[in-house]
Amino acid sequence: MRRWFAPVEIGFFYLPGRLLALILWIHAAVRHFLERLSWPPRLRQQRDAEISGNSRRQSFLKEFGGYYGYADGPVPIDRLRGTEFARLKGTIYLDHAGATLYSSSQLQEALADYSGQVYGNPHSQSDSSIRSSHTIESARQQVLEYFHAPASEYACVFTSGATAALKLVGETFPWSSGGHFCYTLANHNSVLGIREYALEKGATAIPVSISNQGEVVLESAGLKRKNVSLHDDDEETYNLFAMPTECNFSGAKFPMELVERIKDGQHMNGTRGRWMVLLDAAKSAGTSPPDLSRYPADFVVVSFYKIFGYPTGLGALIVRREAGKVLNQKYFGGGTVAVSIADIDYVNRRESLEQRMEDGTISFLSIRALRYGFMMLNRMGISSIARHTWALTHYTARSLRNLKHGNGAPVCFMFGNHGVFQTFAEEFRIQGPVITFNLKRADGSWVGHREVEKVASLCRIHLRTGCFCNPGACAKYLELSNKDMQANFEAGHVCWDDQDLISGRPTGAVRISFGYMSTFQDCQAFLKFVRKYFVETTYTQEAKKLRSKDTIPAAVRLKSIIVYPIKSCAGFSVEAWPIVESGLLYDREWMICDTENAPVTQKKAHNMCLITPSIDLASGKLVVRAPNVDHTLEIPLEDRLQHEEHGEVILCGQRAKSMSYGAEISEWFTKALGLRCNLVRKGVENTRVCRWRNPEHSPEGGDKLSFANEGQFLLLSEASVEDLNARIATGAKHRLETTQFRPNLVVSGGPAYEEDEWQSLSIGDAEFPVLGGCNRCQMITIDQRTGAKNPSMEPLATLASYRRTKGKILFGVLLGAAISDKRDQFLAVGSRVIGR
Repeated sequence: MRRWFAPVEIGFFYLPGRLLALILWIHAAVRHFLERLSWPPRLRQQRDAEISGNSRRQSFLKEFGGYYGYADGPVPIDRLRGTEFARLKGTIYLDHAGATLYSSSQLQEALADYSGQVYGNPHSQSDSSIRSSHTIESARQQVLEYFHAPASEYACVFTSGATAALKLVGETFPWSSGGHFCYTLANHNSVLGIREYALEKGATAIPVSISNQGEVVLESAGLKRKNVSLHDDDEETYNLFAMPTECNFSGAKFPMELVERIKDGQHMNGTRGRWMVLLDAAKSAGTSPPDLSRYPADFVVVSFYKIFGYPTGLGALIVRREAGKVLNQKYFGGGTVAVSIADIDYVNRRESLEQRMEDGTISFLSIRALRYGFMMLNRMGISSIARHTWALTHYTARSLRNLKHGNGAPVCFMFGNHGVFQTFAEEFRIQGPVITFNLKRADGSWVGHREVEKVASLCRIHLRTGCFCNPGACAKYLELSNKDMQANFEAGHVCWDDQDLISGRPTGAVRISFGYMSTFQDCQAFLKFVRKYFVETTYTQEAKKLRSKDTIPAAVRLKSIIVYPIKSCAGFSVEAWPIVESGLLYDREWMICDTENAPVTQKKAHNMCLITPSIDLASGKLVVRAPNVDHTLEIPLEDRLQHEEHGEVILCGQRAKSMSYGAEISEWFTKALGLRCNLVRKGVENTRVCRWRNPEHSPEGGDKLSFANEGQFLLLSEASVEDLNARIATGAKHRLETTQFRPNLVVSGGPAYEEDEWQSLSIGDAEFPVLGGCNRCQMITIDQRTGAKNPSMEPLATLASYRRTKGKILFGVLLGAAISDKRDQFLAVGSRVIGR
């Protein structure tokens, strides 16, 4: 065998073997480096990302390989995603706490079942009805087995969802003025709603929290309403304690040992009567269902779409049979009675608890589909699912916790029990597969949760924001007092709105959550998203200093003028054009509305950009062409008196008077767009006005506004568009043109984003106040030449990475107009532009 230093003959030279290997390695490395230099930047970035991603995956598997991916199960995670969830390609779904996803086989097997069998109304004795009845009873048993609930002790009552099950408990529980409804503050609104039934009957509502040691801590002396009937001492008193198994806001789990302690009367000093326990298991059931053989709660509610995605609109109330005896149901519906007589007060209910509480015909076809959901879960194994989702949660939470801005400030602030323990057995007991958090900028200011959600949607990342219908947990983690929450409401903030920051403080949070089909790649895509858009690696202040250094100002000129006669349709360029009190003459003078009188824009009909209107001032006509209409439409500009009154349209929150045209013109646009619509024109009485950046400088009554969204003019810098082109990954099919952003005015000659600093400007003799930046939406992802929407969400995705201000993605500036009534004013291409 040749030793490593054995000489090798190369021509006339002899080299040691190891030296030769080193030379060859250096040669290959240099060749690879030179080849790499010739690669397009986008390819280099992709290869770097692949190498980095592979390295991270290997590290992850080294640490979590024993928990992640169902390696010992029937289907490894990557194959599961490729076969059962192929529809997720290119999509990152991280809202399993809101609704998890169904597998393809679930739907296929359910559809094959429905196609091959006949299922009838179970309230009968036909063969199809009996088949449905057997299906229902089999499903009840499956549900009980999933929660380890002995059928001899528990009943499964089907409802339309967890909320309906909670409402059923509230309606039928034997409340009295001596009873109590005790509930943890961290509860879903659907649980808090039970409070209304309790208070109405004179019971006391007591909010509590659970300490880290598992103790019940009273948060108030209790709520009680006046003018209710007095308690009868001869009646037995019943009390109800309600808590979630897992907080849907933070994923923090509640100690199940409380179940028996509460039922035994512990923690409830000063109360009398019997205590019962209600568990809201809607959130935890998909990854860690409560074991009712160990923790015998009296009532448990679930929704099946949160467990395996399908069917929706179906849930269950799991009731201890002993507890079910005290429920007092007033109403009786079809299927709940053994006999009833119509003309006398006589009814006898069925003895079966399940049938007695299920009013009307239950959703028997949806119930049949449960078997296929349980088949999938049983196939994967609930314990394997728990380990799999824990690995993803622990890794992602740790990665978020380690993120730092360039100045060392932390990026992410998480809520819940993350990082308390490091092992699966310890952490899984106190934390579910949920990460709820808020982000901060390098200067310490908060990033609004709606801003995160909007940017995430550009990256095809599905997550959840807000308070998640859990006001108690939201207030706790965001440190909002009752007065704070009332003040926020009085300031106009309501659930699901865009007010994510009030007085600089968050009103909600961002939540991601994992399901049994989530992958490491999902985590990596999400972490990459946070790093790209919310981690500031360079001081923003330094960048501003560089931009503000003294330079010789370049001559800025008006390069082009574009008029858009019909809102959202194509524009036409002119060399010179009159300006009036609402902007460019005839700009957004017309608009297309649907049959409900709602504005139609490119967001709804991408092909609107292919309709090309123009104004012929000489002949006094609006001329409109469309590629799929064989004749040109000509509408006289002064034809107002022949319009039919159309009433009002609502545009960007403002009402606008409008007038519509007749059937012939409506048919032309219907054919052009492929949807029923009509053309309307701005009314003679113009009531819409601009929103000025400095309202105190606004002219009396405000600047008049046509059908434009906010400003009378939209100005864009050619240099800013070029800078954006340079930032977008090389390899894009087309460089962006200014027309992609639908400006009225394009300027050239100055540095990029110089327009951001202007408070006002002059173009020739005309003066314009700057109203502020133009907030961009997904409309700029539509190619104005073809009507095709960019699947990568460019250029909006790139703009979101560096042009966000208080949740808005700004590009270009909106102008108002200061028009003199003494003489006509025109804008002309080539005019000098002076910003101030």
